[in-house]
Amino acid sequence: MTILYEDNHLIAVNKAVGEIVQGDKTGDTPLCDLVKAYIKEKYAKPGAVYLGVAHRLDRPVSGVVLFARTSKALARLNDMFRNQEVKKTYWAIVQGAPPKEEGLLTHYLLRNEQQNKSYVCPAGKSGAKQAVLDYHLLARGDRYSLLEVHLHTGRHHQIRCQLAAIGCPVKGDLKYGAARSNPGGGISLHARQVSLTHPVSKEALTVTAPVPEDEPLWGILAPTL
Repeated sequence: MTILYEDNHLIAVNKAVGEIVQGDKTGDTPLCDLVKAYIKEKYAKPGAVYLGVAHRLDRPVSGVVLFARTSKALARLNDMFRNQEVKKTYWAIVQGAPPKEEGLLTHYLLRNEQQNKSYVCPAGKSGAKQAVLDYHLLARGDRYSLLEVHLHTGRHHQIRCQLAAIGCPVKGDLKYGAARSNPGGGISLHARQVSLTHPVSKEALTVTAPVPEDEPLWGILAPTL
């Protein structure tokens, strides 16, 4: 577990591929419990450690996860995420290359709970929700490209589904059409950066997560970024 930032109100961690943010039916130890244990040991805290989960990343995704260390910070963070006041930047290694070097993608997505998957569908379909993101090309290789993505909405599997819809599935993402899996079962989608106004101090805060070292393509496509 790599700590990217911490103060009295916030702590940010670089989530590894395969980790879960909160407990689920697998029974695997979630990242929130690891962070609590870290805080308890570092600060010799008696009793239970408070930690609030303000947002999540899918299990096969890596990158910045921000937790609240106080209830005041959590309440304000929840409002900021709800009001889209937190800027989240993602990097994705995708198959091929998008039709344009940069663009705005708008689709309507329908979530299938049983399959844990979202599908692009017509705008008028019952239950469909609008999904919007913008991307630009950072680097291009022979078979893969590196994209920077900013979300305008927060839909289920939005980046994975929308990039697949333009013929650029995320590397390793078999669920959305990738040609083959990644070693370890993760996908090459990384929550690179979170930028926000600190919920308590009101100062500008940007937290950046290094890319995973076990994916050689990150080093090839993003050596100087």
